[in-house]
Amino acid sequence: MDLPVVDLDVFLSEPRSSNTFIQECKKAADSLIVYGALVLHDSRVSEDDNSHFLDLLEDYFAQPEAELKKDERPELSYQVGVTLENTEKPKCAVDEPCLRIIEKLDPAERPLDISAHQPDPKCRFFWKMNEAPPYETQFPALNAPNVIPEAEGLKQRWTSTMEQWGNAMKTAVADLAEMTAVGLDLPAETFREAGRYGPHLLAPTASDLVKYGQKDTILAGFHSDLNFLTIHGRSRYPGLHVWARNTGKRIPVRIPPGNNLLVQAGKQLEHLTGGLIKAGYHEVVVNGNTVATIEKRTAEFPDRPLIRISSTFFWHLSSDFDLVAIPALADRVQALRAKHINLGKDHLEDAVYEPMKVGRQVQNELKHIALMA
Repeated sequence: MDLPVVDLDVFLSEPRSSNTFIQECKKAADSLIVYGALVLHDSRVSEDDNSHFLDLLEDYFAQPEAELKKDERPELSYQVGVTLENTEKPKCAVDEPCLRIIEKLDPAERPLDISAHQPDPKCRFFWKMNEAPPYETQFPALNAPNVIPEAEGLKQRWTSTMEQWGNAMKTAVADLAEMTAVGLDLPAETFREAGRYGPHLLAPTASDLVKYGQKDTILAGFHSDLNFLTIHGRSRYPGLHVWARNTGKRIPVRIPPGNNLLVQAGKQLEHLTGGLIKAGYHEVVVNGNTVATIEKRTAEFPDRPLIRISSTFFWHLSSDFDLVAIPALADRVQALRAKHINLGKDHLEDAVYEPMKVGRQVQNELKHIALMA
């Protein structure tokens, strides 16, 4: 099963009053409602930029652990710098609503068992890509300055490479946020403005395939993302599975070559839409295709680190934004409930969204995944 492909080039080139423009925006919104994910085509995206980014992060995570630990910032809930393996826990290992969703899936479509799997054996690096708010934020730890690695050979190319690729994905996902607002019959700037001062993160994940390259190893346990929208470039190693909301089917992600990215809905989007759009569930595992790719890359590039890097960007709403379901969308959800319409395996009628600041929602989620005390 393939995810829908939304063409950002249409958004950028077509007149806003044209039927083509409006229909592509509706396709974006409907794809997120039905699947919780989509493939985004953007001709501005460069495969070379992604490749340079992957090279840099492979080199970074090939360093000894003692060097990596210099870049840890646990006192900031790991929201900048590095998070080492066996630190972050998949929320679904302990979250009752999430466990119920797994139970409702067909046994053949369930994720690899995470009941005895925690924490994740992955590492991560958070590189903040936010516009500083013109006010004093209530959540300074979520808006902390970046960490730049000191290692010779990395420091010189670090900032330019991170910013080049990060800006490409940030621009694409912000444009998609606007498309989604139009597709939901909201003012075009609704989501973009709500996220203007968000603590956006370029957030590559690294998995050591020498240590964790055996088939059916869980690299990132079944979970959804806490932010608004997550966007990914192509990884060099397959292994990402997403679940379609409408069918509960597990989909091995295949991002088509070229100017394409994967986008998934996060919890902030779910909260703001009152559950009309649900955060997409996913996992990263070592499957048969991963093993085959490991063998191929080992033969072709014997001198390169054997590390799976995810090319990931988390787009957030502003920390001080009031996270409250938009009335028009909450009404749509109520209309679906009244007609006993359920959009998928998530049981729409069970959802309760408590109004709160975005920063508080992020802090609550970080506690669940063991990144915040």
